[in-house]
Amino acid sequence: MITTDDLKEQTDADESFGRECNHTSQLSTLSSQLLKKYWGFDSFRGIQKDIIDSILAGRDTLGLMPTGGGKSITFQVPALALEGTCIVITPLIALMKDQVQHLRGRGIRAAAIYSGLSHDEILRLLENAVFGAVKLLYVSPERLSSELFQTKLRHMKVSFICVDEAHCISQWGYDFRPSYLTIADIRKLLPEAPVLALTATATPAVVDDIQERLGFRGKCVFRMSFERKNLAYVVRHTGGSKEAELIHLLKSTQGSAIVYARSRQRTRDYAELLSHEGVSATYFHAGLDNAEKDQRQRAWQVGEVRVMVATNAFGMGIDKPDVRLVAHIDCPDSIEAYFQEAGRAGRDGQPAQAVLISDDGDIQKLKQRIAVEFPPKDYIRQVYDHLAYFYQVGVGSGYNATFEFPIDKFCHIYHHFPLPLRSAMKILNRAGYIEFTEEEENQGRVMFLLERDDLYKLQGDTKEENIVIEALLRSYTGLFVDYQYVDEAFLAMQSGLTQPVVYQTLRSLTQKKILNFIPQKKTPYVRYMQRREDSENLQFPPAVYDELRQRYVDRIEAMIHYLSSDHICRNRLLLRYFGETDTKDCGHCDICLSRQDELPPSDATTQAQTQITALLSDGQPHPIDHLHRLSLDLKVLQAALAQLIAEQAIINDDGLLSLNQ
Repeated sequence: MITTDDLKEQTDADESFGRECNHTSQLSTLSSQLLKKYWGFDSFRGIQKDIIDSILAGRDTLGLMPTGGGKSITFQVPALALEGTCIVITPLIALMKDQVQHLRGRGIRAAAIYSGLSHDEILRLLENAVFGAVKLLYVSPERLSSELFQTKLRHMKVSFICVDEAHCISQWGYDFRPSYLTIADIRKLLPEAPVLALTATATPAVVDDIQERLGFRGKCVFRMSFERKNLAYVVRHTGGSKEAELIHLLKSTQGSAIVYARSRQRTRDYAELLSHEGVSATYFHAGLDNAEKDQRQRAWQVGEVRVMVATNAFGMGIDKPDVRLVAHIDCPDSIEAYFQEAGRAGRDGQPAQAVLISDDGDIQKLKQRIAVEFPPKDYIRQVYDHLAYFYQVGVGSGYNATFEFPIDKFCHIYHHFPLPLRSAMKILNRAGYIEFTEEEENQGRVMFLLERDDLYKLQGDTKEENIVIEALLRSYTGLFVDYQYVDEAFLAMQSGLTQPVVYQTLRSLTQKKILNFIPQKKTPYVRYMQRREDSENLQFPPAVYDELRQRYVDRIEAMIHYLSSDHICRNRLLLRYFGETDTKDCGHCDICLSRQDELPPSDATTQAQTQITALLSDGQPHPIDHLHRLSLDLKVLQAALAQLIAEQAIINDDGLLSLNQ
């Protein structure tokens, strides 16, 4: 029996739902107005509006958008439309700085917290967010676990959490970062705040894993085709010199370019080679200091330098739309990595090329990476023992002990190679035996030992000392109260001195007791997460080793298939890897171009495909020689059959053909 109270409760619920719908509709209208006001666009592109409306409605949302698809709009616009602060989690410091600068240029209150800021600077930014003075707060995932951040977060009004590069949370993905796992803990502090996850590279398995690990309340996924119609994918096989092929490629094309290499040394070598050949080039890798990175990136972005030779540390979040060429001189170890790096070409929609330069040794090198990334378990146990010998940690002791880890010294003493050693350390990390923090950067710090008035009376012994002191006072505050983080490269720019001179001058001022200078250094750390075990008792569960190794093998094999394929459109191969099956030949990759002179007219191929599918429509497998009953021209028959198989419309099972049901 329905009571009056039941009717009233239902009426209240209906009215509440109606108000919510009306509010969401108003926000949707507002988002279009904000797009026009701040970005000057009359309408959204692709699935941008769908993603924005979903997050405005308070739903956990996953957006799959290719590089250049306009991801930033999908969180920046709703951040302005909603009350409170949007927390943007991204590992890309370059993206943080770039987007914050652009947002502030548009009059939007944005800030970023990343390594290198002082404690006081971080505290000020967090308090501004608490008081509502920041609409978008960019944060690196490593900062999420800090006590200061979590304390301030509890007092913030957060509109929603945006997780950029969301594939990094999945161990099945190609770029897993353990720090991303702390995002689930942040959600517990903000149970009402929805999550917007964004990525440009995710297989179907990774899509599911992202939602599970972020604790999605209901599945809500918007996909934009990863197809880039203006981008020509090319594999250039060379039996000779890769270097000569690269020089020829750059001299025969025009416009800005990126060349990717696998090691820091190779970026420098190739940049010098290109410069010697008259091609303007510089290089970029993670080992450069921040000022050098900024200077080289700026020179490339404004066109002072044509070619950036870089490791994969370069490019993510860099907004340069007119890159005409992305070339890989070394083969990446996954389709995901290649697709993302190649996708930095042609973001302005104009024709561009992604060229992978290959030689006979690339496939073998790819296979060798499996043993490097996943060394034998006995080798991992040996590394664990050597760590204990190195730090004098006995069986049953060492819990929570933390040590600096000088990798070069360790390798020299115990005869390890750096790459498999790092892989073994990461596996021990995943298994929970140690915590391995690689190259944690401790920025340089300075504090004046003299009082302010005494310092002003002081005249340095050299001109350089006076210049450095003046640059410190002009660039930093709080130097008389506590240690402040300083950037030696930035001081060099401010003072007009070279970085080595700044460093030596700071050391000299330290010796004279004028200030105390603690130089910057990048140091790996090892922490024992449990008491030391006998290495024979170490356990590596399937999720820690075997399953991840198989995933890595699968990615290597997919890359080899892409590299060695000579009959399927490159664009089709890439899209199929990411789960898109309804695809067509692009017409401008190296495979398509090589077939253009050989292919029969498209109408003849279409008619042949119709006849083939009609023959197979009885649902029974047919020997391939049954196709000769159709009395088709052999070239037409071969083209039609190849296309049907490539489109997965029919299955060829060892010479037996059948329709794919």
